[in-house]
Amino acid sequence: MAAMDPAVQPSLLQGFPAPAQGRSGPRLAAVNPVASVVVESPLPHLDRPFDYSVPADLAETALPGARVKVRFNGQELGGFILERLPESTGDHALAPLYKVVSPVQVLSPGVLELSRRVAARYAGTLSDVLRAAVPPRVARLEKEFLAKDAPTDTPKDAPTDTPKDAPTDAPETNPGAFSSWDSLTNGRSYLQHLSSGGSPRAALTALRGYGPEGWPALIATAVAAVRASGRGAVVVVPDYRDLDRMEKALTDVLPESDVARLTAEDGPTPRYRSFLRLLEGTARVAVGTRSAAFAPVVDLGLVACWDDGDDLHIDQRAPYVHSREVLLLRAEQDGAACLLAGHSRSTEVQRLVESGWAVPVVAERPTVRSRVPRVVNTADSFEQERDPLARMARLPGAAWRAAQEGLERGPVLVQVARAGYAPSLVCENCREAARCNHCQGPLAVSGPNSSNLNPSNLKPASIPQCRWCSTPAPEWRCSHCGAGRLRRGAAGVLRTAEELGRAFPGRTVVTSSGDHVKAAVSDAKALVVATVGAEPVADGGYAAALLLDGNSLLRRENLRAGEDTVRRWFNAAALVRPAPEGGLVVVTADDQPATGALVRWDTPGFAARELALRQELQLPPAVRIASITGHRADVEHFTAALAGLGLRSVGPAPMMQSFAAKPGGGGDPGTAASGGGTESRTLLFIPYARAAEATRTMRAVKAATAARRTAGPVQLRLDGVDVL
Repeated sequence: MAAMDPAVQPSLLQGFPAPAQGRSGPRLAAVNPVASVVVESPLPHLDRPFDYSVPADLAETALPGARVKVRFNGQELGGFILERLPESTGDHALAPLYKVVSPVQVLSPGVLELSRRVAARYAGTLSDVLRAAVPPRVARLEKEFLAKDAPTDTPKDAPTDTPKDAPTDAPETNPGAFSSWDSLTNGRSYLQHLSSGGSPRAALTALRGYGPEGWPALIATAVAAVRASGRGAVVVVPDYRDLDRMEKALTDVLPESDVARLTAEDGPTPRYRSFLRLLEGTARVAVGTRSAAFAPVVDLGLVACWDDGDDLHIDQRAPYVHSREVLLLRAEQDGAACLLAGHSRSTEVQRLVESGWAVPVVAERPTVRSRVPRVVNTADSFEQERDPLARMARLPGAAWRAAQEGLERGPVLVQVARAGYAPSLVCENCREAARCNHCQGPLAVSGPNSSNLNPSNLKPASIPQCRWCSTPAPEWRCSHCGAGRLRRGAAGVLRTAEELGRAFPGRTVVTSSGDHVKAAVSDAKALVVATVGAEPVADGGYAAALLLDGNSLLRRENLRAGEDTVRRWFNAAALVRPAPEGGLVVVTADDQPATGALVRWDTPGFAARELALRQELQLPPAVRIASITGHRADVEHFTAALAGLGLRSVGPAPMMQSFAAKPGGGGDPGTAASGGGTESRTLLFIPYARAAEATRTMRAVKAATAARRTAGPVQLRLDGVDVL
């Protein structure tokens, strides 16, 4: 039996050996007749290789990295061959491989090693990581792949007049983008280091989000520089809108055949086709969403991540991996360059900068003033003297004037915090939040209605319903005062668009939110109302932007509320034309450090302040954090097994909403299925110096608990951004 995690004692795994076979088995392969296989199973005590014999008729196709089927405990399970061995370390007969699904070696040695490191960092199983690293198989594409000649490291489909690996002066392919790099501190030296074959690591703060000098062109220029040295690159972005822009920017500076797009939203066939192109080396640049961080790029020279603070970078399945951390591990493993870019800077990136791991690439103050819009805060003393009621109004006078004047020059962006029409309802009598009688979730209405909000009189489209369980509440009564009338506690994007349409008659109003997110808008003079994160891009930039509901964003009960709000504000403000061209951003929020950072356009300063506070309080990312969720007895059993580590802990504390019923809740199989009741959570704070020991012990405890069945399963998440 192959080697296992030393923290897992063999006695804990009794009853799960590799299945035995009779003595009269099939004839075995003459060379390396043993295959070490990882089976596809979420069970933590099966997170180790199992040895199988290789029949002679499968000897030529049972290659390391190939998909196979094996018999395991009376079941047929899929898996991957990790390696071929001359003999097994076990003292029992081995079962033969049942089937080689495909001889294509889809699991490369580099991706396998990366997956092991990721599983170790997040205390997860190798099988769960491989599920994201290797896309689902498409048999037809594999047949085409096998029909080709043997793959080489040199791209086959490069144009004969411009070979991809031929040295090129990447900056000349996009003079506008290179001038943007040239205006940044350490920018030119970073590109020169890349093109000469070096592996520099940088934190880039981009100023512009649109046009030829936007962030996609900056990253594409860096990729072109590393391609000039003959190496490949991986670029990871949060969503499909960013992916479309990034792919276009890359194909503007590189041959289209050199770029492979990886995202599950394109469907299995295009995704797997791109994966095979990268595997054989006919494409050398991978661009995509989360799973693209594992792309099998040949001779990797650069990993790049855009907007690492976006929670879309976090996989919602165990072990809840963040693509930024995958890329950091990969940069260390392959000795590749790293580029962490964004309009703002996360505290995790700030920690890397302050530790000296990454070099900041930022603009000098004169460049900032010439390339960003002017920012006005309606809560500052000057605006308060001019408009004493500005603090109470949702659209203060300064914001209204900015919209009116901006519409004379081009489109105006209006950012709001909430989707829908009336996403928050309260009792008209006592002003208490309206809650669902079924699950205590918040009630909301989906569309406008001119009548009052008496639930019995509402039109069907506007009947209040729960935002958690979608149960309608036509006969709602307040649990506090017994009244039956509702009022809107907050205005969503649809109501805001309705009100702005009345305030600016004759003007076009465009909305972007929910299931109707627009990637781009024209330069026509229109009001564009969007929720945070759903702002379309205007080719020529917005004339002005109104950032509403700032206090609602800042007052969220989350450790990262300020950091996340700053990120969303800067992403929207970067879509506005610079101040010399009349660009103006108006933010309606109290005078706080977050608004001060936007007014000064100083994201590195805000990130440094946030990190200093976290270090003082010993909160992430100054330390790592582990969240253990489940039934109270199971959580206590799990944390008791970790007591020897001496880690600081908080909990177990009951959660307000059952984990099983929580919207978007997920977890390890069986976490919430063992019965009802309130879930509990314990937080463990782990110093970086002890993180490897802690995660190794957690993996061992998970395996031992599952094997012995001494307690129920728990959900284990490391470095979750939503647990504080």
